[in-house]
Amino acid sequence: MYTTLISTQQLGDLQSRSQALMVFDCSFELMQGDAGDQQYQQSHISGAVRADLERHLSASRSASDAASGGRHPLPSRDAFAAWLGSIGFDNTMQAVVYDRQGANYCGRLWWMLKWVGHENVAVLDGGMQAWLATGGVVESGSASPRAACNFSLTEARATLIDAKTVVANLGRPIQNLVDARGLPRFKGEVEPLDPVAGHIPGALNRPFGMNFDAAGKFKAPAELKAEFEALLARREPATVVHHCGSGVSAVPNIIAMELAGFGRTALYAGSWSEWCSDPNRPVAQG
Repeated sequence: MYTTLISTQQLGDLQSRSQALMVFDCSFELMQGDAGDQQYQQSHISGAVRADLERHLSASRSASDAASGGRHPLPSRDAFAAWLGSIGFDNTMQAVVYDRQGANYCGRLWWMLKWVGHENVAVLDGGMQAWLATGGVVESGSASPRAACNFSLTEARATLIDAKTVVANLGRPIQNLVDARGLPRFKGEVEPLDPVAGHIPGALNRPFGMNFDAAGKFKAPAELKAEFEALLARREPATVVHHCGSGVSAVPNIIAMELAGFGRTALYAGSWSEWCSDPNRPVAQG
């Protein structure tokens, strides 16, 4: 069972001996919505299923049952479970997720599977680039569909925080916000996506790319631990609530904290895009 990361060698071994496996290609480009589909069609890990951020891993912004706000609202747990069943994924299977964008997008599916109670999901460390570098088997076109099945919801293994809770706990030691956006966006110097620039008051900044080494793999647990200890400066790790622009790039920080031994910390999925949509919520800059 793999629950955080899986190496290319481990995935290759798993492919050769287990039918209870589904690999998901989550490649996506935020400024070019169809790029991920094109990348998948050109080349993907053999047997991988397409999981698109906007079509499969987000609800429409007008959905009445969305589980969060922001630019990429989470679908309801029921709707997500129905999609999993429709592609043939059941509760007995090991999921492996990857992308070509530094685990920026596949982390979303990792977190969502935990959220619907499925612990057996791991990020392919190093993504598609590592798979190709080690000679992993690829194919083009679309994967052969699997027969639909039933995916049963179980108790959530990931904590989802809403805007009301963030507001209620601002400035209290029971909540420490960590923002995964780049420093210029955090400071409010630039804002390419949302109508207001800045950050939630009191938030700490750790751009998600800081979790990776030069090869695009997660840093060693000891290194991650030291970096998060320095960031938190004696704040209690269990109080951390992660966010970003729309609840996507925050997840590598969640995974990194888990690798570092701090346990599984919470996600404010609505993130900055939801927060700044209400002029009554405070904004900080600098």
